[in-house]
Amino acid sequence: MNIEEAYNQWSNQYDTNQNKTRDLEAISLRETLEEIDFENCLEIGCGTGKNTEWLITKGKSILAIDLSDKMLNIARKKVVHENVEFLKADINKVWDFTDKQFDLVVCSLILEHIENIDRVIKLIADRMKFGGTLYIGELHPFKQYSGSKARFLTEEGEQVVPCFTHNISEFTTSAKKYGLKIEDIREYFDEDDQTNIPRILTLKFEKEDLRLTRILGEAG
Repeated sequence: MNIEEAYNQWSNQYDTNQNKTRDLEAISLRETLEEIDFENCLEIGCGTGKNTEWLITKGKSILAIDLSDKMLNIARKKVVHENVEFLKADINKVWDFTDKQFDLVVCSLILEHIENIDRVIKLIADRMKFGGTLYIGELHPFKQYSGSKARFLTEEGEQVVPCFTHNISEFTTSAKKYGLKIEDIREYFDEDDQTNIPRILTLKFEKEDLRLTRILGEAG
């Protein structure tokens, strides 16, 4: 089962089944972006709109994309707002779904399904305004090392969504390469018990103007 098929199947129970990763990432996003206000946001992997309905309270417009038609159908019913557009898009393919520049890009529990995150982070950086923010919230690689993956139950049994493990250094190295400066790294634990393996990793980056940085460096 590929990723699109898996999320189409998962859609009818995604908002209601027990899912510690979904719930804790929603908390992490709200805490990490609490002080953020934005003009326009690109939300990658919006799913059923679990974060979209909160994000639109922080800014003026959102382009929310996802690979799953059935997830998007639920999101469109949940979040009815004139400044929110839901669109089907595959970020592994050509990014022809928008030519806008965004001051906030959000990736929630999506990059674990992407094999080549360097390419995706480059494309994200290309579509960010200088001074813009990138938020990444993922299942912590420590959890992945222990065998955790996105999964759900159906009448046919447990379904495991295809995933790739990315080390923290993969995110930070790619981000630095494309002019994204790390602003914040946080780890979230079940029941806030820091004696256990963290469940969620969040990273917040700011896009720098590398031309200006280079000029200032030469002047110094």
